[in-house]
Amino acid sequence: MPALAIILIIIGIALLFTGIFVEAVKFLLFVGIALILIAVIAWLMRSIRNKT
Repeated sequence: MPALAIILIIIGIALLFTGIFVEAVKFLLFVGIALILIAVIAWLMRSIRNKT
């Protein structure tokens, strides 16, 4: 997995937990989910390209 995807997953998880525990920043929940999805999609695209 590329380093950028790993960084995005770590930031996404951190923002996800911050969004859950702090009600004033609920939008971080959605930002964290979006970053995790982007990282997973990037990882899938990279793994699909390497197989062909």
